[in-house]
Amino acid sequence: MITDTHAHVTWQSFDADREQVFERARAAGVSRIVLVGTDLASSRAVFECARGRDGVYPTAGIHPHDAASAAAEVRAAIEELCARPECVAVGETGLDWFKQYSPREAQLDSFRWQLRLARALDKPVIVHCREAHTDVAALLAEVPGLRGVMHCYSMGVEELPAYVALGFCISFSGVVTYAGNERNRAAAAAVPEELLLVETDCPFLAPQGRRGQRNEPAFVRETLAEIARVRGCGIEELARATSANAERLFGLSP
Repeated sequence: MITDTHAHVTWQSFDADREQVFERARAAGVSRIVLVGTDLASSRAVFECARGRDGVYPTAGIHPHDAASAAAEVRAAIEELCARPECVAVGETGLDWFKQYSPREAQLDSFRWQLRLARALDKPVIVHCREAHTDVAALLAEVPGLRGVMHCYSMGVEELPAYVALGFCISFSGVVTYAGNERNRAAAAAVPEELLLVETDCPFLAPQGRRGQRNEPAFVRETLAEIARVRGCGIEELARATSANAERLFGLSP
């Protein structure tokens, strides 16, 4: 069993072959997929897509890029989605100091709100962090008892202790397979096994051999293989471990 813990299969780029994407995932051994919301429209879409699909789970949240446009009524709707029993996490939320499509203060306010929501609902939070490590780590530490995942971890070993100390899972995407990205591979080798997750972040970040293509859940197996290589373990062994971690964090069905 392989679990893709972060996918955006409801995006328009999948409209022509979405059913085939799910079929290819199952054929590749990817039996569970977490579909992640990034704004109100996409959050509603992942709930609709997950309905009636075994092994497909929705989340709801406001991405930092969309933080400035999340009015009070949008937040209220996100809170309602997050409170539903089928919702397995709050987010994608976080901070992005690289693109800053939303002003910093709007991002900080949105992130704090979603961290409080996750803690109140006792659900994990899915964290986006780009060029914002110091601020993200500080805000996570402000919410005792919070649990979650650093999604698409693209940093190195140096930044890991702040998140490991909080018990946060660390999820690696196709970025770990990229040529010359030894820093990220070193981090993948160093993460405690009980905190390790894998994801696609599809349609983005296809693995090295498929760069430039649309990414999809079936390809997470290639990311898993690269992490197994750097950790010196078998793919199936790592698939079991990462799926068990996902099951524990998100409360997924066995």
